[in-house]
This record gives sequence, C-alpha cells and structure tokens, in this order.
Amino acid sequence: MLLKENIPVKYIFGKIGKEMLIVALYAALITMLYSNFHITRISIPIAVPTILGTVISLLLAFKSNQAYDRWWEARTIWGAVVNDSRSLTRQLLTFVDNPYSAEDEKVFCERLAKRQIAWCYALSRHLRKQDPLEELGRLISNDDLEYVKNYTNVPLALLELQGSDLRNAYKLGWINEYQQVQMDKTLTAFSNQMGGCERIKNTIFPVTYSVYIHFSIILFIMLLPFGLIEFFSFATVPLVIAIACSFFLIEKMAIHLQDPFENKPTDTPTTTICRTIERDIKQMLKENYRQEEKLTGLHLTKAKMYYIL
Repeated sequence: MLLKENIPVKYIFGKIGKEMLIVALYAALITMLYSNFHITRISIPIAVPTILGTVISLLLAFKSNQAYDRWWEARTIWGAVVNDSRSLTRQLLTFVDNPYSAEDEKVFCERLAKRQIAWCYALSRHLRKQDPLEELGRLISNDDLEYVKNYTNVPLALLELQGSDLRNAYKLGWINEYQQVQMDKTLTAFSNQMGGCERIKNTIFPVTYSVYIHFSIILFIMLLPFGLIEFFSFATVPLVIAIACSFFLIEKMAIHLQDPFENKPTDTPTTTICRTIERDIKQMLKENYRQEEKLTGLHLTKAKMYYIL
C-alpha cells in the first residue's frame, strides 16, 4: 500500500514510461514529416480529436469510479474485519467463565484470540495467492497447523476450528447458549467478509470494456498531432505528450484500483491492517507487543513514502 503523500515522480511516470516514449517518437515523426520533408500535409479540424477526447474522458471517469468502488468495498470489508476481531476478543474475555480453573480459561481465550489473528494473516495471503501458512507458526499450535495444511482454503479451516472450540466451551458450561449464539454470529460475519473479499478477487473487471477504452485512447492520440500541428508546429510534440500522459495515467490508475488484492502498492493494505489487529488483540490479552521496525524488509520513516505489502 502506498504510504505518505510524497509519491516519487519516478514511480508515477515509470508506470507509463514505455507508452510515453512511443508517443514522443510518433509525435516527433509526424511533426518532422509535416514541417520539413513535406511528405504529408494532412491536417484535421481540432474539433475531431476534441470530441473523441471528451467521449473517452467520460468513459475513463466511469471506469475510474467503478474501480474505486471495488477498492473501497475491499477496504470497507477489512474495516469490518478489524471491528469484529476486536469484538470476538472482547466476547472471549467477558463471556468465557471457567469456575474451576482460571488458567484453563486464560489458555482457551488466548488460543481463540491468537487463532483469530492467524485467520487475518491467512486471509490476507490467501487473497494475494501467497502461502497462507507463512505467518501461522507463531500464532497457532502445531496440531492446528497440521490440521489446516489439509485445506486449500486455510482461513476456512481456521474458522472451523474456532467453531469447534466454541461448541466445546458450551458443552463444558463455560458459556451459555445465548453467548454461544452471539459469538457464532461473529464467526459468521468473518465468513461473510471472507466471501466478500473472494467475490472481489474472483470477479474480474470486464476485459472488453478495458480493451475498447484502451484502443480508443490510442486512436485519439494518433489523431491528435494532425489536429494540433497546423497551429503549434514543433510545439505539437510536448503538447501531445502531456495530453497522452494524462489519459494514460488515469487509465493506469483505474487498472490498479480495480484489483485490490494483487500485492501491488495500490492494494488494500491488508498486512498493515493485520498488524493493527494483532497489536490490539495482544494488548487486550495483556501481552507486550512491539511494532517491528521492519515490515516485509522495508524501513518506515516519516520523511519518505514506502510500501507495505
């Protein structure tokens, strides 16, 4: 996820560097042919690329809005994950009551709370097509780890273990039936949130829509020099580059936002959210938690912008 407001210019224009080079060469070629070699004197009314550019702008605006809606829905779902993770931990600490062994009660609550942290990390990595078991060894027992290895969907396996432990707590009389129902609703919310993330992940943005817009932009840029060259001569080249740059940047922005779980800088910051959940839950469990200075191998400073993936 992009952090801070100082996004490097190199990062921005690095996304469209190849396109800008091609546009610059094309605009320079057309300008040279028109002005020096007199091979072609083709020019078109400026209204033609203007109308086409206006139509493309409307299509890009619609695409950008739809892409941002997908990104914002993903962020909203993960916001709910944060809230429900805190709620589950609070329910564990306030509902569970073992009158015979306070130590067993504490161990039980810690096991489910840390398994919830593991679920968050597993879901994050599952959505990004990474190894979901990587973060789990320090949070769940070896038995649980061996159990979830048999599942393709590791977060689902962790929820199953949570439900099984809640059932056992009810049978042992540590929670009553109303408390079990309430905590099961929280687990159901996690299942729904996981399903919402998977829906966004697996439902691709319509490819034909993106392709049509891209080809329209290319057509617009190809016509643009012929509409400007009669008025601006050699100044046509920087004008075409500047106009093409704005269109390509907006298109790239929409493409990156439409897939919020692809392990890119524009992703929903699920790893950061998981670390926030881990911090809060461990503090609720009265455990010491120190925020690591290195996240995924990259330092965080106040002066610069970095990525948390």
